[in-house]
Formats: sequence, C-alpha cells, structure tokens
Amino acid sequence: MRTDHYDDPRAPVPNSLVVAAAAVVVDEHGRVLMQRRADSGLWALPGGGMEMTDSLPGAAVREVKEETGFDVEVTGLVGTYTDPRHVIAYSDGEVRRQFAVVFTARIVGGALAVSEESTELRFVAPHELDALPMHDTQRLRLRHYRERRAQPYLG
Repeated sequence: MRTDHYDDPRAPVPNSLVVAAAAVVVDEHGRVLMQRRADSGLWALPGGGMEMTDSLPGAAVREVKEETGFDVEVTGLVGTYTDPRHVIAYSDGEVRRQFAVVFTARIVGGALAVSEESTELRFVAPHELDALPMHDTQRLRLRHYRERRAQPYLG
C-alpha cells in the first residue's frame, strides 16, 4: 500500500530519495492516458522510478510500456517536481521523497494492457480529469500540462 502526504506535519520522515519519470500520453482525440494505481486506488499518470541503466526520458518510456502496454516517444517536458512537502509512505517501511520529471509523449506502438501496478487504464477527456480521485500532486502536473506553458514548470 502507498499513502501520499503533502504538507502534513504528521507525515513520517523520509528514508529514501527516488528519481522518477512520468509521461502525459495523449491520444488522437486529446484524451490523457491515466492509470488507477493498484497500491493506492487513485488515478495517476503512468510513471515510476528510474533504474541505473535508464536515462530519464528512457525511464518514462520504459515505465509507460510496463504499466500500459504502449510504446511511446518522448516529445517534450511538462516540468520537474521536487517539493519536499510531498512524502510517500509504503507499507514495506520505505518513506520516499521523490524527484519526478514529467514528460509529454506520443504513442508509436503497442496495445493497451493493464499491469500488476494498476487496476484500470483509460484515456480521459481533459474536462473529465477533475472528477477522478487522485492526489493533488497529480492534479498539479496535469494542470501544468493543460496550461500549455511556454517554459517547463521548475519546482
């Protein structure tokens, strides 16, 4: 299980720092690919931790493939998300501070397939995103994407 804490004085103290990558993958209708996480039940962008053999964009490509079945190509950068007030606690005792980079990406192959990390995958119209249960840090990333910023968010 996973519990996200934000600006919570009762949050546990982090014991790890993880570099992570995620991607906003949009279909031909402008809908955003979202996954319902198996560990929290909340909706999120596909993504995860970088491995020693990954580049950061490569981590996003690998994670999207693992979690959704789609092959993607990174096309841009939404932003960097390093807020120390966001702490993620896992049931195995890991308490993570995450350095996340969110990219944009387009589908170049593969087929939609639910992984063990998610219970549901779907493309969601932008106006329907606000109705999905998700952590505020995911909402921030999606808002930055939807704003079509001239420069990536650096935070």
